[in-house]
Amino acid sequence: METRMSLISAMQETQHLSQEKGQSPANGNREQFDSDDGSSIEETDFNWDEYLEETGASAAPHTSFRHVEISLQSSFQPGMKLEVANKNNPDTYWVATIITTCGQLLLLRYCGYGDDRRADFWCDVMTADLHPVGWCTQNNKVLMPPDAIKEKYTDWTAFLIHDLTGSRTAPANLLEGPLRGKNPVDLITVDSLIELQDSQNPFQYWIVSVVENVGGRLRLRYVGLEETESYDQWLFYLDCRLRPVGWCQENKYRMDPPAEIYSLKNISEWKCALEKSLNDAAKFPLPMEVFKDHADLRSHFFTVGMKLEAVDMREPFNICPASVTKVFNNHYLQVTIDDLRPEPSKISMLCHADSLGILPVQWCLKNGVNLTPPKGYSGQDFDWADYQKQCGAEAAPHFCFRNTSFSRGFTKNMKLEAVNPRNPAEICVASITSVKGRLMWLHLEGLQMPAPEYIVDVESMDIFPVGWCEANAYNLMPPHKAVLRKKRKIAVVQPEKHRLPSAVPVEKIPHDLCPVPQPDTTGTVNGRYCCPQLFINHRCFSGPYLNKGRIAELPQSVGPGKCVLVLKEVLSMVINAAYKPGSVLRELQLVEDPQWNFQEETLKAKYRGKTYRATVKIVRTSDQVADFCRRVCAKLECCPNLFSPVLVAEVCPENCSIHTKTKYTYYYGKRKKIIKPPIGENNNMTSGHIKPARRRKRRKSIFVQKKRRPSAVDFNAVGSAEESEEEEPDAMEDETGSEETSSELRDDQTDNSSAEVPSARPRRSVTLRSSTESDRPPPIERARRGRKTPSLSYTEGEKCTQVKEEIKQEEEEKLILDSNPLEWTVTDVVRFIKLTDCAPLAKIFQEQDIDGQALLLLTLPTVQECMELKLGPAIKLCHQIERVKVAFYAQYAN
Repeated sequence: METRMSLISAMQETQHLSQEKGQSPANGNREQFDSDDGSSIEETDFNWDEYLEETGASAAPHTSFRHVEISLQSSFQPGMKLEVANKNNPDTYWVATIITTCGQLLLLRYCGYGDDRRADFWCDVMTADLHPVGWCTQNNKVLMPPDAIKEKYTDWTAFLIHDLTGSRTAPANLLEGPLRGKNPVDLITVDSLIELQDSQNPFQYWIVSVVENVGGRLRLRYVGLEETESYDQWLFYLDCRLRPVGWCQENKYRMDPPAEIYSLKNISEWKCALEKSLNDAAKFPLPMEVFKDHADLRSHFFTVGMKLEAVDMREPFNICPASVTKVFNNHYLQVTIDDLRPEPSKISMLCHADSLGILPVQWCLKNGVNLTPPKGYSGQDFDWADYQKQCGAEAAPHFCFRNTSFSRGFTKNMKLEAVNPRNPAEICVASITSVKGRLMWLHLEGLQMPAPEYIVDVESMDIFPVGWCEANAYNLMPPHKAVLRKKRKIAVVQPEKHRLPSAVPVEKIPHDLCPVPQPDTTGTVNGRYCCPQLFINHRCFSGPYLNKGRIAELPQSVGPGKCVLVLKEVLSMVINAAYKPGSVLRELQLVEDPQWNFQEETLKAKYRGKTYRATVKIVRTSDQVADFCRRVCAKLECCPNLFSPVLVAEVCPENCSIHTKTKYTYYYGKRKKIIKPPIGENNNMTSGHIKPARRRKRRKSIFVQKKRRPSAVDFNAVGSAEESEEEEPDAMEDETGSEETSSELRDDQTDNSSAEVPSARPRRSVTLRSSTESDRPPPIERARRGRKTPSLSYTEGEKCTQVKEEIKQEEEEKLILDSNPLEWTVTDVVRFIKLTDCAPLAKIFQEQDIDGQALLLLTLPTVQECMELKLGPAIKLCHQIERVKVAFYAQYAN
């Protein structure tokens, strides 16, 4: 996720021809293009986001790829204990617990804080003063609890003894030396030596050398065959066939080269290669942490002669009848595809109880899948009962097989990246054409020669999530229909060329072109590129660009993960939460720093049916994440903690809650207040002609059941997606493409769009105000008394009567909360629902475990789909939820 590669050039066909002549299938195409801008060379710039949008497909969820999730985990595990220097007193230390990890970043909590996460802090293993438990005692260092909890316990020694009993300490070798801060995948370097199990004999091993490490996917070469790549193999590092050097000898297994390469060397050459590799492995042993996630094999219950159905892993296009032909021990067995011809071709596979692709008899029939009859089968329609009688064999019982219906969230038409079974070095764009139980049928796109759909298990280590190749700097074979275009920079949205006010608290942004960083082609994941968890603090001030209602609907946090991906996801959410996404995209283009280690990413913004794209610089290393977030927040004139690695629990350290958009612009931006004429008046006052106010078609409101006073302050509780379309004052700017609106006018428009023109923006929820606000005169009314509004069509008397009626109605609707809904338990939510006219629905909240936080996230579509309610009851329920939301914003959000 650190580099963005140009994937395939127009010379792709020529390259493939040369590869077919001069390269083996194991040696994949890793060509990378670095031509200058303006070059006449055309290339297919494959972009997953654009491809998914064009095809209308969705990406398979990242959580479905268990092996990839494991490969991103740190060598440190949550719950481990270590000793860390006190922040306020570096000469003293205290025991801390690892809460979560992100590469070389650890989230720690001092022992004694219990479940209180407010004092949690991130630290970098490479730079922080961290030690295993017991280090202070050995080195005569002082163990002292932090000042904040020093008085919590009287006997800290007894507390530590109790807290450390049964806990695990962080390994010392991961806190110091060359292994410090590395995750298991990083520990596997080129030339690392591993023992590889033979594909047919479970008791035979040979040593292989790592030629490439692509995000944990290893290209392996047998020792003794360093001069050729024809027998290279690709395996994921979690494969059970891989063992540390010395494992074979410990278990008294044979150390011999595989049969297919044995004849290539004489015995003395093999023996010499083995001795050399054993000596090298002893000098530079592979850390045992690499194998910590290898699953232990469970015992199987197969016996010789049992029948089953199996996918031929050499040609994984069909499911065929198969037999257990050999049982090695309680862990391994041999499965052979049935062949009834006089001279059968024996296709055998070494299997264990959890092997992929072995299925019980009748699995195909139950799942509507075609079972390919054995070669030489004489009958017209294959029938298992007749076949078993003919063979005199029994079917393997169902308990011998792993769960055959577990799909891990994969569904038809999802997209992913998959290994080409005929060329293991090639990874292609793949589409799921069918999912049956735990098997998927994949269509590989972009192949030179068309191939049938191939079958893969949902837990196969040869499938990867969308973006995996890009993240690991590996070439992805794109679809044939990728659009050819001249290589160019994508920057549809042009940066605004207004001069920044001198007093705006935004650091000066240089416009010098930064050198494009060279891609990291090592293929390994370095912890410095891991981003900590970023929190979306919806209570913080959202500024003039962002819609607070939509900010409140965003997830509480994103990450941890690779910096570029996490930050790109956060920026995409921020863009979608804007009043005018195009304006935010324009501002993000201006955020840069020549000191940053950045990567250019293309972000999109959709507004009024149009899609805008712009290239934005995103930092790649974890040490620059906090500064990047503050720069972006400053550029958007919002609270620096709106999204940051800091979780704002109650009160923001910036005390941003006291600011409205107008106040924030005035005090922080030092801008002049612009008196804006009413909507519809001509700004050219010299003409003396006033155009009639432009009235817009009122949109039908969903939850509005009573009229509301125009002067009511709008607490946007829903944050609906339609609001971006309702920003009509800016329509002329977008349609003409001109930048006629100054930054001051833009702020004024976004500030007053919900307050000064209530008739133009009907609110979707009942406006509720706290008792303190209802006693104050409406500020908007004061602003209106001083100016002429010729568009009003009713008299002052009618106006007063209507306002009094609406005040009375609003008093009836007013909801005063006794406690913060964010802290409500499921019982509290049920109690509230029972007090409304939706009391019969209370049991649903109890069954679904909906607490206060979940309640505030409910919307009409969610209520209808998840609670299976008809429109009428759903609207009534959402009306009550909106009352809670609005009361929450009025009483607690600020």
